[in-house]
Amino acid sequence: MKIARFSTGDEPRYGIVQGLPEHEVASGESEGHLLVLKGDPLYSLPEATGEVVELGEVRLLSPVIPRSKVVGIGKNYGGHIAEMGEDEPPRDPVVFLKPNTSVIGPDAPIVLPAWSEEVHYEAELAVVIKTLAKNVPVDHADDVILGYTVANDATARDAVDGGPWARGKSFDTACPLGPWITVDPGLDPTDLAIRSTVNGAPAQDGSSADMVWNVFELVSYASMAFTLLPGDVVITGAPPGCGPVKAGDRVEITIEGIGTLSNPVVRA
Repeated sequence: MKIARFSTGDEPRYGIVQGLPEHEVASGESEGHLLVLKGDPLYSLPEATGEVVELGEVRLLSPVIPRSKVVGIGKNYGGHIAEMGEDEPPRDPVVFLKPNTSVIGPDAPIVLPAWSEEVHYEAELAVVIKTLAKNVPVDHADDVILGYTVANDATARDAVDGGPWARGKSFDTACPLGPWITVDPGLDPTDLAIRSTVNGAPAQDGSSADMVWNVFELVSYASMAFTLLPGDVVITGAPPGCGPVKAGDRVEITIEGIGTLSNPVVRA
């Protein structure tokens, strides 16, 4: 099941995505339709209204606006650690926070801040939390996960290197999410291909199998530090191949079993 958050010009609504073409990577540009749901599926079981709208007739929004936070994880792939000039992974996961004001949806522009000259794209697997979670054991982490989506951990690299990460990771539009939440018990988040392109040219080409700490370990670790709330998102680190973008670029990120998130880049 894929749950999308969308608008037809009115208030945001939710729907189950159906009718996607088989044997191709799906995105908001794909053929298909939405079975409109009552309410917010984070707080109630999905119940159809009976209304059906075509996917091409709606604007997809970020599939979730975190109620409190996006939990970011840094230095979780050996190849990316090497890109940063380091030899070994850290002893523990590197945790940072992105505010919900940084979240945007598919096709919404990443706005390069006026104070940065070096913003990088970072393709990442994102985990959506479905219930209040505190001190969750690793072997029970799956119980608090609703599903998975695609994230771009946009980073003002020149505001991160050598200092605190908050400004460089948390600017408005620094966290595109989408195109929907995949809720599938058969999806193995520990072995998903993660690829990105910039203007169609290949960039990242990795797998969640290469994480230093897997999804379940990260959710457990984060929950030991602070309470996770329904709708919170954990982004799990970037495989190697991250790089700078400029105004006029378009970044596309595809994760196996989930779909493609695409965003243009503009200058503030």
